[in-house]
Amino acid sequence: MTLRSVILGTGSYLPKKRVTNHDLSQHLDTSHEWIMERTGISARHIAAPEEYTSTMAIEAAQKALTAAQLTAQDIDMLILATSTPDHVFPSTASRIQESLGISKGFAFDQAAACSGFIFALATADAYLKQEMAKTALIIGSETMSRLLDWEDRGTAVLFGDGAGAVVLQAQTQTDRGILGSLLRTNGAGYDQLYVNGGPSTTQTIGTIQMNGREVFRNAVNRLEEAVEGILKIHNISQEEIDWLVPHQANKRIIDATAKKLGLPEEKVIHTGADQANTSAASIPLALDNAVKDGRIKKGDLVLCEAFGAGYAWGSTLIRM
Repeated sequence: MTLRSVILGTGSYLPKKRVTNHDLSQHLDTSHEWIMERTGISARHIAAPEEYTSTMAIEAAQKALTAAQLTAQDIDMLILATSTPDHVFPSTASRIQESLGISKGFAFDQAAACSGFIFALATADAYLKQEMAKTALIIGSETMSRLLDWEDRGTAVLFGDGAGAVVLQAQTQTDRGILGSLLRTNGAGYDQLYVNGGPSTTQTIGTIQMNGREVFRNAVNRLEEAVEGILKIHNISQEEIDWLVPHQANKRIIDATAKKLGLPEEKVIHTGADQANTSAASIPLALDNAVKDGRIKKGDLVLCEAFGAGYAWGSTLIRM
């Protein structure tokens, strides 16, 4: 008997407040053209003061449950991928669990920066295949704007807030589901992209610090490794991939990865132009966008990939 973790539904949420490049240029030494040329980003959504990582996650989760035609009582595992929890502890996942009315199973947070959703999918897949749960809710939710120095144009232009979610269920006798994941980290990149605060060190929240040139170089190389590696493991050719759903960090990085795969532009899901880098939320946001507008259909072979702080990177193959 082969168990597969099948995606039954997707959902997403973006804050109403939308900040354009022009808005940023009013107080930063930058311009719409400068930002677009380097990142492909034209706008980002910013959480209102009363919006939190948890509240956005709940909105996305409810939509995913509706799409899956399930209720909270069907869920027995919840993983939240985030770098911006509501509190240091307890887990923000436990708050979401209670708010949704999930009364069984377990919930926890998982942190792998921008690669968090890929790591959470792989973790959930492993739990489901071990029959430790039957139906899982996997969420990526971030309030990255709370970590920004709005006077630093190198980082302030890059990030946004939002949440995305998927419902996974262990099923037998199916060709659909997660075919596999490849996860990697290299702590040598720890100081190249980080937040300069924390309860154990500075007792402050801190702001995002980044060596952009070094991060870009590593992202392109590591993503090539993640993409080629997972295809080789599963004996799948580049031509068989229907859709690339990448982490939406930078259009130049995405374009470089697609080129190495030989995928045409129309097979790559882009949402970063209007959403910027939402860290662990970017892949589920992009996935939901493409499912809802009908591009990604049942039976399509989807490759998701991400690279982030840590360094942490990985890829996941999914038959929708």
